Amino acid sequence: MSTDITLSRLIEAGVHFGHRASRWNPRMAPYIYGKRNLIHIIDLRQTLRGLIRATAFLQKLCEQGGEALFVGTKRQAREIVRELALAAGAPYVCERWLGGTLTNFRTVMSRLKRLEELEALEQTGEIEQYSKKMVSSLRREKRKILRNLGGIRTLRKLPDAVVVVDPRTEYNCVREAKKLSIPVVAVVDTDSDPSDVDIVIPGNDDAFRAIRVILTPLAAAVKRGKDRHAEVLAEQRRLEEERRRREAERQEALRKAREAALAEKRREKEEREAAAAAADTAIGAAADPEGESAPVPVGESATAEPGEGEAQTEAAAPRAKGKKEPAAAAGASGESKE
Repeated sequence: MSTDITLSRLIEAGVHFGHRASRWNPRMAPYIYGKRNLIHIIDLRQTLRGLIRATAFLQKLCEQGGEALFVGTKRQAREIVRELALAAGAPYVCERWLGGTLTNFRTVMSRLKRLEELEALEQTGEIEQYSKKMVSSLRREKRKILRNLGGIRTLRKLPDAVVVVDPRTEYNCVREAKKLSIPVVAVVDTDSDPSDVDIVIPGNDDAFRAIRVILTPLAAAVKRGKDRHAEVLAEQRRLEEERRRREAERQEALRKAREAALAEKRREKEEREAAAAAADTAIGAAADPEGESAPVPVGESATAEPGEGEAQTEAAAPRAKGKKEPAAAAGASGESKE
């Protein structure tokens, strides 16, 4: 179905028909165009204005990564809500609104974990280990959780907005959303109270065609927002991968530059050592042109002047003679005494 919003399409779907005048809510007076055959006629200009505001709000919300929860448990809206929410990839409640679905969200999440456990039992075949009575009880529990919470099993946090069909029927949902400061977008008929609704879409909430005509552009806006958000995330991932690739290339270039610098330092060091060795060799060759060195006597330094060793030897000889003479004299005196 086309998502274009026109007055002719709204009129064809009967969106302008309200309830009997005797059942109206006085707070809906700004949205009522008039009365015909004791039935209130809704001002479709207000309906168009509400639809435009709601679609813009939902699309922007989903572009920023938000979630919109569709709620419609009345018989006329049940299948339409399920179909459009699934097409838009949005969570929904179309069977029964469990009290505390929003205000006691942690408990609801625990029941969804229980649903995953029951499904795992069936997939692995472990459920066959139980008795027939226990298997029947487990499968009944699974069906019940699926019926009541199957539409919100993909919801990992509180929704950022709630789209409601007939807030008079879904008063528990509206009150919980109001308590948690969650924006409410609602299709409001002439017998409902619009004071708790943030974006009012006045219209017939009892006709199948009217509900579909109103919800279709809302679901399309949610889908566009989600698609846009997915594109943004993909672009961010691409940019992040590109940044990481460039960072890896930069680090590799720095590593190669450091290795080149170290190699250059080693080469320069080796060249300096080679130059120093060559200089030492050249100095040694210049000091001893013949290439032979005179033997150095034991006990003498290599730097002793010529003739110095002979002088020291001659000086030591008289001292040795002086030490031997007293010893000889002492031996002679001993022989004389005898």
